[in-house]
Parts: sequence; structure tokens; C-alpha cells
Amino acid sequence: MPQFGKESLKKLSTCHPDLQKLFNEVIKHYDCTILEGHRSDEDQLKAFNTGKSKIKSGGKHTHSPSLAVDVAPWPVDWNDKNRFYHFAGRVQGIAQMLGINIRWGGDWNDNNNLKDQTFFDLPHFELADE
Repeated sequence: MPQFGKESLKKLSTCHPDLQKLFNEVIKHYDCTILEGHRSDEDQLKAFNTGKSKIKSGGKHTHSPSLAVDVAPWPVDWNDKNRFYHFAGRVQGIAQMLGINIRWGGDWNDNNNLKDQTFFDLPHFELADE
């Protein structure tokens, strides 16, 4: 069974307990790595300036604990977009099973139409507002 390495566990520990619960279950079924949990304001600005975020300041990554997490299937292959879509479907299914409401960066409006997106952040998962 896959398990998180020390760095992934460290990053996941900066996240909201619901995200920790979710991805501690996901790792039992799908090998993945935690890319980022909590972001400092400086790191958030850097993500914005490099086009990795549409949010200049604030956002769900800068909360403490973080309300967002970036996770990729392992090993990471940024060119294999289908793998990210498959992974996201698994994450969403497990989240639903656990009763955790999430939003994925590949379907921001959560309408299951992946072709109407203007910004793709495939590793991004965040707790959705109720």
C-alpha cells in the first residue's frame, strides 16, 4: 500500500483536519504526493506572479490551517493530464464517501463540464464553501 513520505506528511500537517482525513484515505488507494499545503503571503504572491494562482493575496492556501492543498499522482508527470483527471475523480469519490465537500482546480464551478474552464490548476483541491 502506498504511503506518504516525510515531506508530504509535513505539508499535509499544515492543512485543515478534513483535508488531512481525506488525503490520508486517498493514499491508501492511489499513490500521490503533497506538493503544497499552507502558503505564506509571500509564497502566495509568488504563485500569483508566476501564473500558478489567480489570487494575489489571501486565498485558501494562506489560512492556518490551510483550506487548500496541492496534490499530484505519483510519480508526477505534468504532461499526463489524463492521469490528473483520473486522480481527481478518485479524490472526489473518496471525499463524497467521507462527507467532505471539496472543489477541484480542474472544475472550478463544479458543474462536471471540464471544457468551460479558463484556468486549470489540476493538483489543487480546496474545502468548498457550504
